[in-house]
Amino acid sequence: MNTSSSRRAPPVLRLHAADIIDAVLQNGRRVLLFGAMGTGKSTLAAQLAHTLSVSGRQSCCINADPGSPAFGVPGSVATAVWQHDDWQVIDYAALCTLDAGRFRLPLVSAVRMLAQQLPHDMVLVDAPGVVRGVAGRELLHGLVEATAADLVLALTAQHRPVPLLEEMRALPAEFFVVHAASEAKRPGKKTRARQRTAQWDELLTPATVQTLDLTRLNVTGTPPLPAETSAWQGKQIALLKSNRTLAMGEVQHIDADMLTVRLSANVTGADTLLIRDAVRSAEGHIETAVPYAPERLEYLPPSDVLASVDFNTGPRIVGRVGAVDIALVNGVFGDPLLHVRMRHQRRSLLFDLGAGDRLPARIAHQITDVFISHAHMDHISGFLWLLRSRIGDYPSCRLYGPPDLARHISGFLQGILWDRVESNAPAFEVMELHGDRLKCFHLQAGSEQALLFDEKPVIDDTLVTEAGFCIRVVTLDHHGTPVIAYAFEAKQQLNIRKDRLKARELDPGPWLNELKKNILNKNGSPVIQLPDGSEADTASLADELVLITPGKKLVYATDLADTADNREKLVNLARHAHTFFCECSYSEADVAYATQNGHLTTRACGEMATEAGVSRLVPFHFSRRYQHNIEQLYDELGMYCSRVCLPRSMTMFKAASETAPVEDLN
Repeated sequence: MNTSSSRRAPPVLRLHAADIIDAVLQNGRRVLLFGAMGTGKSTLAAQLAHTLSVSGRQSCCINADPGSPAFGVPGSVATAVWQHDDWQVIDYAALCTLDAGRFRLPLVSAVRMLAQQLPHDMVLVDAPGVVRGVAGRELLHGLVEATAADLVLALTAQHRPVPLLEEMRALPAEFFVVHAASEAKRPGKKTRARQRTAQWDELLTPATVQTLDLTRLNVTGTPPLPAETSAWQGKQIALLKSNRTLAMGEVQHIDADMLTVRLSANVTGADTLLIRDAVRSAEGHIETAVPYAPERLEYLPPSDVLASVDFNTGPRIVGRVGAVDIALVNGVFGDPLLHVRMRHQRRSLLFDLGAGDRLPARIAHQITDVFISHAHMDHISGFLWLLRSRIGDYPSCRLYGPPDLARHISGFLQGILWDRVESNAPAFEVMELHGDRLKCFHLQAGSEQALLFDEKPVIDDTLVTEAGFCIRVVTLDHHGTPVIAYAFEAKQQLNIRKDRLKARELDPGPWLNELKKNILNKNGSPVIQLPDGSEADTASLADELVLITPGKKLVYATDLADTADNREKLVNLARHAHTFFCECSYSEADVAYATQNGHLTTRACGEMATEAGVSRLVPFHFSRRYQHNIEQLYDELGMYCSRVCLPRSMTMFKAASETAPVEDLN
């Protein structure tokens, strides 16, 4: 027997058909309105509630769409009763996310809790517009079960297929397919953002400011590390007691374990803080936050920067850290060379200078600074590529490194005949770090010696300070050779809230530059004259008008012995780094080789990253002895650090390297 042919096709009824009104308006019904965004679920719920009200019956509604709620608070589910021809909110449960698909389990749990408190009269459930894939299937079944729905109205545009039709046929509930009204349409992304932001701002007007001690609260959801300050900025939070929502709010800033928030109500007795991914964006809208640590990071080369894959060097890592793009040019087995591209400045920095022929000449022309750990061949041999690429009318390139770097660079220059270079001779400024002093030399192709032109102090281990970033350093030991580890620390970004300026009717102008300058100088006292003739102090304007996003830190360390002194120095430098590039030359089973050659094992690398509290560890500079078994290193690293970044698949690299010669340069 063909069971599918014996099934009765679902009735397709128009929105105002009398039979569907009769079906919905029976006593004691719980009705789930299910359909894609823009099919008119919220409008239909209001029409049904109005019809009930005219007949003298009361109805309730559960808003289960945290991203585009018809009523209530974005980032939550809410219940309301129909009064005075509109929904009046009676309760809500915080989710702190707009993403119903990703966080469908907590959404269904919150809906179940609210549904249990409603009377067994008419209840309408306005479902989120997630109707595809596993998320849509699980939401459909979960919401029917959580609300004890006995009727499902599947809204769909006319002449469009019904989503999840087979799933609906399997439900323990009656269902109808309803054509959406012709005027129903999906609102645009910006429209939805404006609508939900207006709802959120209404909740926080007026708001109270409280400081919360995170050590006294259970912090649940998907909380960032306290050190990831930029990941907390503007986040939506909720205070709970015994799993009941007391208030919702917005993070202003975090200092260690102390969180300053704007709350919808002044509450006491909370035992839990909930935080997920709803956040105030730089434009002032409530949106889904871009993940802090899982920014783009791939083990593949971008076509416009790196050449085709050379499997001898293993996976190459490309990605993003805040405002810079990064590329480990020669892979995890090749010569160390980290390319840091400053996206908005047509400018590149290099950390170490291994073989550079995989970078195009146009990148070499835009390199302003090179930070060299030490002068072993695999860390400096790429200077010849840089030298050749910069023959022409280019400004001096700055090179930083340990003592004697100028002598090593001079040796490269002296080994070449420069009789025809004339005015196109490449020029370099070489900065040698001598403890707390920086010796500065000028070198130029064709010149016989390095000229010492300056010597200056290094304060607080800060080698370079510019408007957008600084470079901090520590000197480590590599089996008797001094090596330098570097931290690239982007400075905080100040984003003016355009929505707040508009609400205050304040025109942009020089006063905003004054405000930013005071904030960057950490001076909240100065009073600023505003365009409307009023005045306010910097601190209050910063809280009202500015989203402050702390910069993200990238740390680069390679070729160091596993000693107590090295560990202490490097952990302090890498403390709370967003991305930590750290050498990992040997398996723990080969610790004798690591000790002999002054390198780290998987255990030492992972333990330091864990102690430093980094957001993601990117291991590299693997010994080529593991070229045919790279999984061993990643498996061991995972035992010592939960934040190690792994390639999605190493099969292709393993297969291609089966015939590659193994050469251990460590």
